[in-house]
Amino acid sequence: MKITIIGSTLYKDKMIELKERLEKEGDIVKMPAFDFDDFDELGICINNRIIIEWADEIHIFWDQRSMGTVFDFGMVFMARKRLVIEYVEAKTLYGVMKKYVLHYKAILGKE
Repeated sequence: MKITIIGSTLYKDKMIELKERLEKEGDIVKMPAFDFDDFDELGICINNRIIIEWADEIHIFWDQRSMGTVFDFGMVFMARKRLVIEYVEAKTLYGVMKKYVLHYKAILGKE
């Protein structure tokens, strides 16, 4: 499976651990926040869009600090990609993300 990991850079160590585990299971994993560092703000958004479109599944880490992660979640939502919540601080957007996961599974019929 092709997987993209997005999220707050505060969780870099946990994101790398997840990437290594998924790769051991045979998945192809990209982490745009750490795989590329030579883009300006627009370049980051374009690159993240390409990697989100490429992926079968998106894994997310978010602690209410990273507006870039919110932007990326919007792209995940628009692309109707499967979302796996690795860590999201239990505040406002958590409810939207959690409901999106359930919606994706139930309404779109995708596992």
